[in-house]
Amino acid sequence: MQNTLRRVRTLIVASLALPTLSAQSVYTLDACIDKALQNNARTQNAGNDLAAAQHQRKEAFTKYFPNISATGVGFLSDTHLLGLDLAPGMSMGLMKDGLAGGITASMPLFTGGQIVQGNKLSEVNVEKYRHLSRQAENEVKLTAEQYFWQVAMLKEKLRTLSVVEAQLAEIHKDVDAAVQAGVTNRNDLLQVSLKQNDTRSMRINVENALALSRRLLAQYIGLPGDSVDVAFQVADSLPPSPELLYRSPESSLALTPEYNLLQAQLKASRIERKIALGKQLPTVAIGGGFMYDNLLDRDRTYWLGFATVSVPLTGWWEGSHSLKRANLTVRNNENILQDGSELLVINMQNTWNAMTNAYTQVQIAIESIGQATENLRLQTDYYHAGTCTMSDLLEAQTLYQQSRDKYVEAFTNYEVKKREYLQSTGR
Repeated sequence: MQNTLRRVRTLIVASLALPTLSAQSVYTLDACIDKALQNNARTQNAGNDLAAAQHQRKEAFTKYFPNISATGVGFLSDTHLLGLDLAPGMSMGLMKDGLAGGITASMPLFTGGQIVQGNKLSEVNVEKYRHLSRQAENEVKLTAEQYFWQVAMLKEKLRTLSVVEAQLAEIHKDVDAAVQAGVTNRNDLLQVSLKQNDTRSMRINVENALALSRRLLAQYIGLPGDSVDVAFQVADSLPPSPELLYRSPESSLALTPEYNLLQAQLKASRIERKIALGKQLPTVAIGGGFMYDNLLDRDRTYWLGFATVSVPLTGWWEGSHSLKRANLTVRNNENILQDGSELLVINMQNTWNAMTNAYTQVQIAIESIGQATENLRLQTDYYHAGTCTMSDLLEAQTLYQQSRDKYVEAFTNYEVKKREYLQSTGR
């Protein structure tokens, strides 16, 4: 049993350098995020909504140009539509059949600013969907990263289990030899066997969870479920300090899509108020056209021009209420902007606290690994010297496993919290 400690140390170092699980395709975090942005339904729908808003803007721009239309009509009757009695027994009929048609163009000269404001509203709408698209990208990036680190964490737990299994195999071998030699009793061997069974059961659970996590990641980034693995191994080192990532909430607020969405909502309500006012103003339009008819049994062509003025007399009553309603909507959106801005600042501080707390947990976990490793070494020595029981040795081995698992969980949680903080500050 004198060589057990040396073999355990060798297995710890060697097992931590195990290769990643074999898979058809191995993706880094950035590659997973890129695939998700390309294939995820959330970003595809956001892109479609933005494209639709851009078409709506182009549609609104056409209102600046004349409205040109062509019309035509033909008719056939069993009697003349116009009849004249010239004398007793004498009559004349007109328009029993005929054709008429032409091309007309009309151009609005004044619409109370509705066309101008409508175009401005369409611009704001494009801006809104651009921010919504960015918000969707942030959500997809965060979710893809969460799935990625879930897979990485479970892979690291499997690597730790491999270390533990190798340790237990060596302990079982040495204890079995000691039992055969009559140096120790069979109870120690049974304890090691029970621990090995627990480890095998744990491996089954972790492998099943890993398979499910890989399928979820694959589905989210738009790939076959059995073709994705992640290229990452968690190192037993402390990440760079998050202090380098800090940015004041005040300078970050205007960079976030959430704040810009609130701004766009307020801007749109102010434009809609102007449109409501424009509907109460007169509209002026001019137009002209080229016409043809043969209603009087001969072909005629002629030009015509016209001008129209429309004054919404009875609409003023309705419009006054519409304008008051628009004013209230603007006030509501001003309140929403103020309240939402304050909540966004609070969220920035909250995500900063969560990230720094997660970083502290990584620091503590690294210290725990060192302490658990030293404790395992000491308990192994004590067991060899006969000054501790097998239960003490196995407990030290369990603490070692738990310390590594907690480090992996703390590390992956910190990476996710870092993404949340960066997104909350507009990065």
